[in-house]
Amino acid sequence: MADIVLSGSDLDLAALVRAAREPGRVELAPGVVERMAANRAFAERVAERGDGVYGLTRGVGARKERDVAAAESAAFNRRLLREHATGQGPALPEEEVRAAALCLLNQLAAGRSNARPEVAQALAERLGTGPLPPVRMYGVTGMGDLAPQADLVIGLIGDVDLAQGEALPLIGQSSFVTAQAALAVHDARALLDCLAGLAALDVEAYAANPSAYDPAAGEVRPYPGYRWALGRLWALLEGSRLHGEEPRHLQSPLSYRDAAPVLGAAHDALAYAEGLVSIELNAHQQNPLALPERDVMLPVANFDLQAVAAALDLVRIALAPCLTAQVERSIKLLQASETGLTTGLEPRGDLGGHGYSEMAWPLQGIGAEARLLHQPVSAEVGSASQAEGIEDRMTMAHLGARRTREMAALGFRVAAIGAVFACQAIDLRGVERLGPPLADRHARVRALVPGLGPGDPPPDGLEPLIAALRDGLLA
Repeated sequence: MADIVLSGSDLDLAALVRAAREPGRVELAPGVVERMAANRAFAERVAERGDGVYGLTRGVGARKERDVAAAESAAFNRRLLREHATGQGPALPEEEVRAAALCLLNQLAAGRSNARPEVAQALAERLGTGPLPPVRMYGVTGMGDLAPQADLVIGLIGDVDLAQGEALPLIGQSSFVTAQAALAVHDARALLDCLAGLAALDVEAYAANPSAYDPAAGEVRPYPGYRWALGRLWALLEGSRLHGEEPRHLQSPLSYRDAAPVLGAAHDALAYAEGLVSIELNAHQQNPLALPERDVMLPVANFDLQAVAAALDLVRIALAPCLTAQVERSIKLLQASETGLTTGLEPRGDLGGHGYSEMAWPLQGIGAEARLLHQPVSAEVGSASQAEGIEDRMTMAHLGARRTREMAALGFRVAAIGAVFACQAIDLRGVERLGPPLADRHARVRALVPGLGPGDPPPDGLEPLIAALRDGLLA
């Protein structure tokens, strides 16, 4: 069981993903309770002196100018939670709900909101022991996850009495989008690592000219991603008989020759997105921002995730050509005129079948569906009439995160079919040609999907292979 300790300042991407997928005990770091208690005492002083503070002594949204007296706070908290539980659609996967709850708790642990430590402690306890509530996400705009946060808070700690001003910091931030973005970039990174390993298998399967992957190419064009991809491909091709042989083609097709720059561009886009998400995991997203050192509750817009939304758009735009190239490399392996092998990679001597030819259609269909998810969403705008004109924009970062995860899921299916084709071509060309790195990966695939023998139909189910690819089989 994975334990996680939250301090509000050092949650990292890997720890969040692990804790979301391997539930365990959740704890607050030393000093969190004292920090939250001190900030709560400051909020109470601000309320007692009658300052107008959003969500504490005043209403929210279009009712931001309405005073909320201390005597009304319990009813105000209840209504704020219930009235914002307006999400639509199916319940989110449990890992997304848990990741969002951890992000919320990490926000509270930072001690910059109006919440008491008792609320954070109750949330930590229920996260570690209790079932997670159903949470609906449709309808979120990427400007604070009010609806799903309300579902989460009502479901987890709805029986806890909230003090004055405590409801807003529990729902007025972007925990769900942050969590989904973290899971999305993690999945996209796993897919990119998989595609890099598969590209090397494709090079062996096609008997492409390996010179395009020499790391020297990156020394004169020093993009970090390009150098990463060249290094990965060159290392995987270590010991291959392709080195030192007269190449079949002086210039291999672009989908092969350009593997490193295409994968490298996606690497750089992902590195950028990973950096932003890592910042967001420990960034204060709530409004207002408590600054006791300045004796002020500062109105801010830290819930706006435009930077993350744009970065996720960039990730999908950069991943789409990787999938395009992967589909093209795989299709070429089925063509005897391209490979010098059999049509459809049918076993030698089996002249009555189609080999893998009919699997080209689902490969192209799934690849197209994945690529069509690349369209940017971060330029979307909201209605200027919402909340009497003050809530007049949105980032749609949640949609960007969802589409990125969907693209990654479809991408692993593309990779699974591509791995089947590549390993069959390698079998026909001769496994003994492989160097140790790719011989190991070929064997891993073959342990899950046997080669195609005479008269055999194509494999019916690739789910075990897809799961293994997600877990790093080719990485």
